[in-house]
Amino acid sequence: MIFKAVAELIAEHIDCDVSEITPESRFKDLGIDSLDTVEMLMNLEDKIGKEIELDRKVETVGDLVRFIEEKCKD
Repeated sequence: MIFKAVAELIAEHIDCDVSEITPESRFKDLGIDSLDTVEMLMNLEDKIGKEIELDRKVETVGDLVRFIEEKCKD
């Protein structure tokens, strides 16, 4: 569920098909910088109804998904 939501936000942000986003996709390869990541995370917070503070560097979509899943357990 988290991956799907993240992939949809990324696809919308960079205007591509959601099927092009994989857990191995690197943000820099997608043209997404750290500010874009924070902005998308804020949108995701609205979607899932939970505040998530990004307190470490994430390089891939899978890294971000795992980070969010860990934070949602708390």
